[in-house]
Formats: sequence, structure tokens, C-alpha cells
Amino acid sequence: ALGQWQLRRLDWKTDLIARVERQLAAAPSPLPSPEQWTTLTRERDEYRRVRVEGEFDFSRDTLVAATTDLGGGYWVLTPMRLPDPRSPGATLWVLVNRGFVPPELRASVPHGEARQQVTGLLRLTEPAGGLLRKNEPAAGRWYSRDVAAIAAARGLQGPVAPFFLDAQAEPAPPGAAPSGSPRAGLTVLAFTNNHWAYALTWFALAAIMLAAVGYLLVDDRRQRRAGASLGDHPSHTS
Repeated sequence: ALGQWQLRRLDWKTDLIARVERQLAAAPSPLPSPEQWTTLTRERDEYRRVRVEGEFDFSRDTLVAATTDLGGGYWVLTPMRLPDPRSPGATLWVLVNRGFVPPELRASVPHGEARQQVTGLLRLTEPAGGLLRKNEPAAGRWYSRDVAAIAAARGLQGPVAPFFLDAQAEPAPPGAAPSGSPRAGLTVLAFTNNHWAYALTWFALAAIMLAAVGYLLVDDRRQRRAGASLGDHPSHTS
């Protein structure tokens, strides 16, 4: 059963990797409209490339604890104000993960221009918190990108998209090292796929156990026959 489960996980992981690779190669699409928000799924929409243009509200930055290839630090989530297509003059919000900053920049995160165009990867909300660490909005301690909780803590008025965007880094000139802060483009897109090896391990353990049980049954039968054979011979006394 565990081997079969790993084979199903293998199919899921293979499909995930293929889908993400297709989405990364595709041209950016517009931000999903509010009517589409309730239909978004991780299986179909996560890691879709989206392009959006709006106005950042840097006064409502939220720092979320993160560990990346650059070490420990924080993701910088900034709300972006957009026009609501359903109502002229109304606005809606989408949280943008502008990138990573080290601990020394926590108190002075760079801002840049308020109005920007961003290309990013659509990521669905991460409610509750991190592993063994719950978000503590009142204390300003965040361990996951919980969109609804962050929106409430920052007092965002109006519709808030139930997802955030991981900003992608602008291409650097050939040979040049990425620069700037927050450092965008650090979304983990390499997915380990060891399910085939795990499946073989479980199948091998099942085979070994089956062989061991078979050996015990055969050995028990042999010993019973040997005992019965000894019982058929008359005893000899001197």
C-alpha cells in the first residue's frame, strides 16, 4: 500500500514539475479578476506568471521570516493598490512579495518608486503559520504569508486578492551579479522527486517480509513433520 501511494505521489510530482515548467516559459497573463478568485486552485494556478501595474503602499510593509540560499532574513510583502474593474473609482489590493532582505535591513527596507509594473508568480495564501510557529499579528511576528491575516493586520480596505505574487527578478546583464534589495526571484522552483526510489524501497521491504513469513511457515511445517516422524518410531529400552 505504501509503495502504491508513492507511485501516486510520483505521478503528482511529475505533473507538478511539468506544469511549473510550462508556466515559467509562458508569457505573463493579467491578474485574475475578482470573479475568478474563488475558482483558483493550487493544482492549476499556482506558479502562473502574472503581470500587474499599480501603486505600492510602503507604509504597510509586512516582514515574514524566511530562510533562503542567502541565509536567514525576511520576505517583504507590500500591498499594491489597483483599480477595481467592477466599479469605476473603486480599488482592490494584491500583496506582492517584493523579495528577500537580511536581518540588518529589517528596520530600513528600501522602497523605490510607488507606481511600478511587476511580473510575478501567483502563490496561494499560506494560512496559520510556519512549522511549529504560529503567526503573531499583534506582535508583528509572521512565519507564513497568510494573506487574510496580513490584510486585516494592515487595515486594507476593499477587496483583497486571496493570493500573493512572488516578484521575479529583472534579467541582469550577462556576467553581472544580481543586485538590489529586496532581492526578488528567490522562489524555490526545484522540486525533489524521489518517489520512485521510495516506492522501490517499500516494495522491497514488503518482499523481504513476505519471504521471511514464507520461510517461517515452511520451517514450522518442516519441524512438525520431523516431530511427527520421531513419534512414529517405538522407543527402545535396555
